[in-house]
Amino acid sequence: MLDIKRLNSNDGNFQQALDELLAWESVSDKQVFNTVMEILDAVKLKGNAAVIEYTNRFDGGAYKNAADLELSKDELERALASISTEQRQALEKAAQRVRDYAEHQKMESWSYTEADGTVLGQQVTSLDRVGLYVPGGKAAYPSSVLMNAIPAKVAGVPELIMVVPTPNGESNALVLAAAAIAGVDRVFTIGGAQAVAALAYGTETIPAVDKIVGPGNIYVATAKRMVFGTVGIDMIAGPSEILVLCDGKTEPDWIAMDLFSQAEHDEDAQSILVCPDAAYIEQVAASVEKLIKEMPRADIIKASLEARAAFITVDDLDQAADISNYIAPEHLELSLDDAQQFAEQKIKHAGAIFMGRYTAEALGDYCAGPNHVLPTSRTARFSSPLGVYDFQKRSSLIGCSADGASVLGKTASVLARGEGLVAHACSAEYRIKK
Repeated sequence: MLDIKRLNSNDGNFQQALDELLAWESVSDKQVFNTVMEILDAVKLKGNAAVIEYTNRFDGGAYKNAADLELSKDELERALASISTEQRQALEKAAQRVRDYAEHQKMESWSYTEADGTVLGQQVTSLDRVGLYVPGGKAAYPSSVLMNAIPAKVAGVPELIMVVPTPNGESNALVLAAAAIAGVDRVFTIGGAQAVAALAYGTETIPAVDKIVGPGNIYVATAKRMVFGTVGIDMIAGPSEILVLCDGKTEPDWIAMDLFSQAEHDEDAQSILVCPDAAYIEQVAASVEKLIKEMPRADIIKASLEARAAFITVDDLDQAADISNYIAPEHLELSLDDAQQFAEQKIKHAGAIFMGRYTAEALGDYCAGPNHVLPTSRTARFSSPLGVYDFQKRSSLIGCSADGASVLGKTASVLARGEGLVAHACSAEYRIKK
């Protein structure tokens, strides 16, 4: 019998229990921090030599030359040709859906002209070069390649550099095939903090990028945190999460499997069911007990559910929405009638909202279209899914006519002198019509 936490919104200690359930500390320990700092400094100082040294040490490589770290376009195409027709068609269909969705996200430049001829606006341009970190070896996710690479390409990024470790020479054909389909420009077989350092600082062979995106282990996450400022990053992601808000009318086996879909990621993943029907919650619990026996990753699912999952009983769906908004989950399933209307009226914070009984979160992971790189650990309160806009930047446009410069100069002069910045004031005053 799995020991999954039961919470009730009417209990006096409910809020405290909920906060304890949600608590997850992402801060690296001292050993991880020191190791990453050492690697970053070495790569910054020694370039290729340090990257080769750490790759051989940590990934069982036998590299001697930096040129050997790069995969050619032909190697990517061979990987694409090696996978099954079914796999290729699935990757291509998913890629097209992600691309179609991303096209709707593109920001465009705009401007307007004031009566005196002054032009104001915003110029939108893409980043010049982006680095994509992809886990390698057995923990390989071709879907992550598509989700990170395609929005960058839709944004117009000219060069996309992918790094993927190949521990003991083990590469994943699906990952390399996805890189070919997504239009990745260069691929290097490196991983860990040394790959992040190479992307951030550049080496003799690996070009420095403007932004690093993609998931990784604690060393990769720590390295991304530490190079932020030198480069941009997408986010520091915590464990995967799902919150299912259900009215008690959906097939219990479906909900149990939806909870499993996140729990199987790792032991720290979090799966939560919120429902006003206590009897239905017990039906889902029975489904969990029955279905877990069929799962290849049953041990991971069990550890995740017992450590971080919860069944939460609430008074009604309005209260369920309030709790969901507080949790601000990465994935939110609304398994109820009129789910779209409920989302529009009740839901404020969620990375992705899956509306209706037939919309499994797993579809969003692979092929629905919206990005599966989502804010975790309650950060959906203030951040958004990865998208085209993460690979574009905005520059303000200001072009004053002679009349506009004269009018604005008077206002700027008063404010600048009020701040004691005389050169600012004079700069504006020179352009005031006498």
